[in-house]
Amino acid sequence: MLKIDNDIKLDFDDVLLVPQRSYAASRKEVKLKRNFKFYWSSKEWHGVPLMAANMDTTGTFNMGTALNNHEAITCLHKHYDADAIEGYFKYYNVESNVWVSIGMDLEHELERLFQIEDSTGHQPNICIDIANGYTEKFVDYCAKIRLEFPNSIIMAGNVATPEMVSELILHGEVDIVKVGIGPGSACTTRLKAGVGYPQLSAISECSHVAHGLRSDAGRLGLICADGGCRYPADIAKAYAAGADFVMLGGMLAGTDECEGEWEYDVDDEGKEHKVSLSFYGMSSKKAQEKHGDGLLSYRSSEGRVKEIPYKGKAELVINDILGGVRSACAYTGATSLKDFSKTARFVRVNRTHNDPSVEKL
Repeated sequence: MLKIDNDIKLDFDDVLLVPQRSYAASRKEVKLKRNFKFYWSSKEWHGVPLMAANMDTTGTFNMGTALNNHEAITCLHKHYDADAIEGYFKYYNVESNVWVSIGMDLEHELERLFQIEDSTGHQPNICIDIANGYTEKFVDYCAKIRLEFPNSIIMAGNVATPEMVSELILHGEVDIVKVGIGPGSACTTRLKAGVGYPQLSAISECSHVAHGLRSDAGRLGLICADGGCRYPADIAKAYAAGADFVMLGGMLAGTDECEGEWEYDVDDEGKEHKVSLSFYGMSSKKAQEKHGDGLLSYRSSEGRVKEIPYKGKAELVINDILGGVRSACAYTGATSLKDFSKTARFVRVNRTHNDPSVEKL
């Protein structure tokens, strides 16, 4: 007999935010910076809770510098060696907003992290990244990293359901859980494995559980919505649904701060100009061939390769995103991002836009 959850589950395209009476005279007055105090690390963080994804195209040093100018976060891709990260932190004072990503090779990753700690004199903030965060091994791994790095803000994922959020917070002792299975524009997990969860509902349900785990010192954990955002409106909806942080890959891809394979055009004067960037999922065949032993026989490629048109500097994209989020807050009666999820109300729709040229994925 089929086990089916018949409750309605929603994605970004299924809803719009309802306009409401606003007390902000202008969207300029909307405050986007948040203050968080983390239970497990006892650290405090202040800034705009937006993150660049730890993909090898977007999780770059240049992106870290650009987003730090907005007091936002970049999760470096995990293929930078410790020497490179050490040199970057020595030259730029960005450790609070540039986080070190690690995989599941405990010995190798501890060696990297210890080297960075010895060089900088403090424990780095960490993103533990794995496609499937539903294994008991993953929870144990997070707990081992916490044991060695008690003062680091630790974010781990990915998962998409409340029970694993609570498991990672309570037993993995992570500060932030990354939420999202399959929604990313370069991810094909839903096509290859048939596994996933509508992202807006995942954010709402997971944040509800995370925010309900409390001690006398406050909340035990937070969530980061990872994947599925194609427009500033989607980011606004993620915050409104309860996301504490939002992580972006494709929206930042194609900016000058990205690394990777660029396609160039040559003008009449012989000067090269960027045209597009090859952007791909980190579980794609291309990524596995670039960073590993290729696509192993027991695995399927769960990522696609896309050509992203050149967008200019990340500054332009970030300003557009933050402008959209400010506008969403102002429309829905919130004077700050902190209050947004309290004032926001959604309405289900069968169409979220009135422009037939907008891509429908």
